Amino acid sequence: MRQHCVMPLQRRMDVLAKSAWFEDLPAKALAELAAQGRERKLSRGQVLFTANQPAEGMYMVLSGSVRAFRENIDGREQTIHVEGVGGMLAEVSVFDGGAYPSTTMAEEDSELLFLAKEDVRSFLLQHPEAALAALAILAKKLRAVASLAEQLSLKDVTQRLATLLLEEARRKNPKLQDGVSFSMPLSHLQLASRLGSVREVVTRSLQKLVQQEVVAIHGHRVVILDLQALRAQTDPHSKVSPASAARR
Repeated sequence: MRQHCVMPLQRRMDVLAKSAWFEDLPAKALAELAAQGRERKLSRGQVLFTANQPAEGMYMVLSGSVRAFRENIDGREQTIHVEGVGGMLAEVSVFDGGAYPSTTMAEEDSELLFLAKEDVRSFLLQHPEAALAALAILAKKLRAVASLAEQLSLKDVTQRLATLLLEEARRKNPKLQDGVSFSMPLSHLQLASRLGSVREVVTRSLQKLVQQEVVAIHGHRVVILDLQALRAQTDPHSKVSPASAARR
């Protein structure tokens, strides 16, 4: 069951200011928008809204993490995106007036700020710089969805897994090289949801990378042993160095 929570106005404003939508707006404008919002509190695993449910507005993540996904008739999930603090959910419904495009679930205990679509539209008309920022963010998400569609249609699970590992490594360690390690707290089931597969297939793909000495797994930490080989796994047309080939 959703719970209401009460957060000081200033804290709402601080989180709004972290969003690319509103980061350049004056405090007065942020206070106006923050005062219009209504807060929601979700427990881990709790659903916020479901795909195709009539949309009344959008949500900003104030704390925690929320995952957006679609589910097929067999119950297999495909994660679309995951939003942390400052991230937006269901903003597309503000512009097209349609239903929620995906189901969203809290990855951990989370707090969210609900903004009614009428309030958001009115606010954007008054602050066109925020509207331009919103367009840039939506364009970025569209590119991400196009990339996801490409991966699902053109790459196998091992290639998609290698791509995900590289993205996570680059996000936490911009200077990639052999020996770089990073935290990967996702379970194999969660990885499967990210990759549009099932747990057993993801486990086999991960074991394949370990057996080939491309990566090593130590609990929730992943170590990149052979960066070139891992990159090659993302693209079947990439060339692997003789040393990397010999290692495998």
